[in-house]
Amino acid sequence: MPLVKVARLALLIAAGLAVLAAPARSAGSSEIVVLKLTGVVDPFEADYIESGIRAAGDEGATAVVLTIDTPGGLDSSMRTITQAILNSRVPVITYVSPQGARAASAGTFILLSGSVAAMAPGTNVGAAHPVGVSGVIEESKVLNDAVATIRSIAEARGKNADWAEQAVRNSVSISAEEALAMDPPVIDLIAPDLPTLLSDVNGRTVPVAHDRTVTLDVTGAPIQSHDMALGAQILHSLLTPDLAFIFFYLGLGLIVLEFLHPGIGLAAVFGVLSLVGSFVSFGMLPFRLIGVILLVASAVFFLLELKAPGVGLATFGGLVCLVLGGLFLFNSSVPNAQVSPWVIAPVALAAAGFFGFVVKVALRLRHRPAAMQIDNLIGTVGVVTTALTPRGVVHVASEHWTADSLSGTIPKGSRVRIVGADGLRLRVEPYEGEQWESSPVPGREEGKVP
Repeated sequence: MPLVKVARLALLIAAGLAVLAAPARSAGSSEIVVLKLTGVVDPFEADYIESGIRAAGDEGATAVVLTIDTPGGLDSSMRTITQAILNSRVPVITYVSPQGARAASAGTFILLSGSVAAMAPGTNVGAAHPVGVSGVIEESKVLNDAVATIRSIAEARGKNADWAEQAVRNSVSISAEEALAMDPPVIDLIAPDLPTLLSDVNGRTVPVAHDRTVTLDVTGAPIQSHDMALGAQILHSLLTPDLAFIFFYLGLGLIVLEFLHPGIGLAAVFGVLSLVGSFVSFGMLPFRLIGVILLVASAVFFLLELKAPGVGLATFGGLVCLVLGGLFLFNSSVPNAQVSPWVIAPVALAAAGFFGFVVKVALRLRHRPAAMQIDNLIGTVGVVTTALTPRGVVHVASEHWTADSLSGTIPKGSRVRIVGADGLRLRVEPYEGEQWESSPVPGREEGKVP
C-alpha cells in the first residue's frame, strides 16, 4: 500500500509539473502562419494578408511568414499590407520565394517592412518607381511621398534606406545576393527554402509593433498555411497582364458584334463587362500610356475597316497597333509584368479572322437588297415599340421598322404579324397566336394585302 500511494503521488506531481510547464512550451510550439502574396498587389490580397496577420495575433501565433512573388500593384493596397505588418504584435517574416520570384514595385515596400526580410537565391527586389493610373510617371509630390514612405520603413527596420530611395527614384533592381552584400544590407538573410529560413531566424531578436522586440523561438512550431478564399482567388487571378490584354479585345469584339446585329443584348453586356475588367486590371498594373494609345488606335483602325471595307489596309494597321500595344502596354522595368508574345500572337490572329472574315460576311448580309429582307419578314411576328395609330414602329428580326396597322390602333407592347410591305414600310395586323399558323386568312396570298 505505501508503494501504491507513493506511485500515485508521483504521478500527480508529474501531471502537475506537466501542466505548469505547458505555458512555457506554448510560446515555442504555437503555430507559424504562412501567407502568400502572389501576382498583383490588389484589394483582394490586401484584405487576405491584413486579416491573416490580425488572426495570427489574436491566436497567439509564434510568427507569420509572408512569401512574396509580385510585379507590384496598387499603392493603397500596398499601404494596407505594410501597415498591417508594421503594427503587428506577432513577428512577420517577409520572404521572396521561390527561386525566380521577385518583389518589384509595391513588393519592395512590403519586403522591407518585415520584422525579418529574407530572399531565396535567384530572386530580385526593386523597380519601385510609382506608376500612375494613366501609365505615366506620377508628378513629383507623389514621388516624394513614396520616397519618404520607403525611407521611413527601411529606417524603422534597420535596412539600407539610401538604396530603398534609389529603388523608388531610379527604379533600380538588385538580386538577393547583392541585397545581402550591401552595407548596410537591404535584407537580413538568404534562405533556399522555408525550413532553412526558420532554422536561420530561430533565436533572433526582431522588432514588432510599438518599438518592441521579440525573440523568435520556432523550435517544433507547427506550420499552418492559410490560403485566400476561393472567390477572392478567382477574382485575383483575373488581374494579370495577359488576361487584361485578352479582356480588352474580347470586349471590343463583343461590342462590335452588337453594332453589327443590334438587339442581341448579351453581346453588349458581356463586352462592357470585359472592357471594365480590363481597365480595372490596367489600374492595378504598371501599364504605360503609349500601350493604351496603340490599343485604342488599333480599335479605330478596325472600326474604319467596318465603315469603309476595302483592300484591308486598315485591318493591317489595326494588327500592327495591336501587337505593338501589347508589347508596350506595361512598364518593362517591372520584371515579368508584360503581356506574353504567346498571348499577343493568337489574339492578333483572332482579331484578323474576326475583322477580315466575320465582319465582312456580316456586312454583306446587311447590304443585301432591302426588298429581299422584307420578303423574309412577311409572316413573322414582331412587337410594337411605338403605338400604331395607325402608323408607328415595330421591333422584328432584331431591328426596328416603320409599320402601318391594317386594323386600326394597336397599343405599344402588342404582338403583330407582318403581312406585307410598302417599300420599306411594313403592313401589320394583330397577332392571334397559333390561329395564323393553322388557319390562314381566306383570300390573302402571302406577302399581299387586299
